[in-house]
Amino acid sequence: MLRTRLNDGLKEALRAKDQRTVSTLRLILAALKDRDIAARGRGETDGIDDAEILAMMRTMIKQRREAIALYEQGGRLELAEQEAEEIGVIERFMPRQLDDGETAAAVEQVIADLGANCIRDMGRCMTELRSRYPDRMDFSKASGLVKRALG
Repeated sequence: MLRTRLNDGLKEALRAKDQRTVSTLRLILAALKDRDIAARGRGETDGIDDAEILAMMRTMIKQRREAIALYEQGGRLELAEQEAEEIGVIERFMPRQLDDGETAAAVEQVIADLGANCIRDMGRCMTELRSRYPDRMDFSKASGLVKRALG
């Protein structure tokens, strides 16, 4: 479970005296606790599930990338570097993303499995890719590959 991995990662970072990892994991766990409290209000006593935790972490990465761009525009390279280090910490707990070659192979496999042969099958292909590779694929790239293969 992702929640356990995050807590274990914090313990390891504390032992290793890795301040960047400690502070980043504490931010993640604080945001997680806030979401758990909000979920209890909706009647979910166990807190949020792994899918919601991953979505929260993707949002955190996106925020940091936006901050990096702003810091670089403002000439604050040390702050941009700090944000980049935080992205690295967060990504250690995310599922490994498929590279371009693996994405292309997955697209070809899904098209073959579904017997897709025209652009009208694109929706079915994308739905199948999302179900097989949740959180592991850049679906905007995959969409372009599917469109090219079927178009």
